Amino acid sequence: MRTIYLDCGMGASGDMLMGALASLLDAPETFVEKMNAIGLPNTIVSLEKSVKCGVVGNHARVLVGGEEEESIDDHDHHDHDHTHDHDNHHHAHSGVKDIRAAIQALSVSDAVKARAMRVYDSIAAAESEVHGTSVDQIHFHEVGALDAVADVVGVCLLMEMLSPDRVIASPVRTGFGQVRCAHGVLPVPAPATAILLKGVPCYAGDIRGEMLTPTGAALLREIADEFGNMPSMKIEKTGYGMGTKDFPAANCVRAMLGSGGDSLSRIAELKCNLDDMTAEAIGYATGVLLDAGALDVFTESIQMKKNRPGTLLTCLCPEGESEKFAHMMLLHTTTRGVRRSLLDRYVLSSRTETAHTRYGDVRMKISEGYGISKKKPEYEDVAAIAARENLPIQQVLDALK
Repeated sequence: MRTIYLDCGMGASGDMLMGALASLLDAPETFVEKMNAIGLPNTIVSLEKSVKCGVVGNHARVLVGGEEEESIDDHDHHDHDHTHDHDNHHHAHSGVKDIRAAIQALSVSDAVKARAMRVYDSIAAAESEVHGTSVDQIHFHEVGALDAVADVVGVCLLMEMLSPDRVIASPVRTGFGQVRCAHGVLPVPAPATAILLKGVPCYAGDIRGEMLTPTGAALLREIADEFGNMPSMKIEKTGYGMGTKDFPAANCVRAMLGSGGDSLSRIAELKCNLDDMTAEAIGYATGVLLDAGALDVFTESIQMKKNRPGTLLTCLCPEGESEKFAHMMLLHTTTRGVRRSLLDRYVLSSRTETAHTRYGDVRMKISEGYGISKKKPEYEDVAAIAARENLPIQQVLDALK
C-alpha cells in the first residue's frame, strides 16, 4: 500500500503542503512545469530551497503579477491567508462563482477540478458561518484568491501525480494568541479555521502565532483519509515544505512516502449473552447495529446458567465508536452489561472500479495489501443481471470472471 504521512507538528498552509508533497516526486520540476502550464492568469509557481533550523526543504512560491502575498501578522508563519479576513491590500475581490469559473477553465483533470472546488466550498461555508452571511456573499481578495487557487489546485494536482492509496496526517498544531485582520484582532485559530477543524485532532502547542490557515485546514480535511500517528511503513522518501517565518522549531510540514503501510487496525469487539429475547427481537437489534455502521454483527448459540440455551451477540466496530454501539446494544437488547475487547486486525485496502461487461456496467470490489490482490463483482449488480436476464446467479458470476 502506497502511503503518505503528513507531519503537521508546525501546522499547515497551502504553500507548505504544496512544497512538502512536491518534494516526494522523483522530479519536482515536472510539477512546476505543469503548474505553470495550466492557465492560471498572471501567476508563476516556483519551488525555492529554504533552510529552517538547519533543515533544507522546498518553499512553494506563488507570484501573481510579480507580487507575492505577504502576511500582515508578525507572528504568522505563513505568507498568506486566503480570504479577505487577513488582508490589508485593496484590490478587486472575487466571489465563489468567480473562483469556480477560474478553476473550471484550468487545464487539469476533472478529478483535480472537483477536488479543488470541494476545498473552496468548505472554506466559503466556514467563512459564511463566521460572518452570518450566505456563501454567495463571501469574497476572496484578488491577489490572495489567485495565490490560493494556485495552492489549492497545486496540492490537488500533486495528489493526482503521487496517487497514494491513503494519506494519514498527524494531529495538527494550531498555534495560539491573536491574529490581525481587516475586521480587527481575532483569536488563533482564526474563526474559519476553527470551523474547518471540526472532527480533526488538533492542539495549540507552545509557540505563539497562527500555525494553521483556513486553506491548510481545508486541504488537510480533503486529502487526509485519517489522522493519527505514523503507521508501520517502509519510508522511501521524505520531503519538507517550508513556511516563510522563523521560529525556535523548524517551520515546515514534513511529508513521508512509504510502502507496506498495511498496518494493523484497532477495532473493538462488543459482546453480550442473551437468554430472554425472541429470535425476531435479536434479528431487529442486529439490523439496527449494522445500519448504524458496525463493521460486522453476528450471533452464536451458547449454553448459559441454569442450563438455558442462549445467544451470544457480537458487534465489531471502530475503537472510537465502541461507546455508541455499546449503548445501542444496551438499549435494543435485554442485557444488563456489554463486554469490550480491543483487537488488532490485518486488513486489505479496498476500492471500487466499474467494469464494462456484455451485461452492462458492473461494480468490482478490489482488495489489496500484503502482496495480495482480489477482485469480486458487487453482489447487487450480479443479482440484478441474473433477474433481468433470467439466468442462474452462478452463470452470471462465471461469465464475469
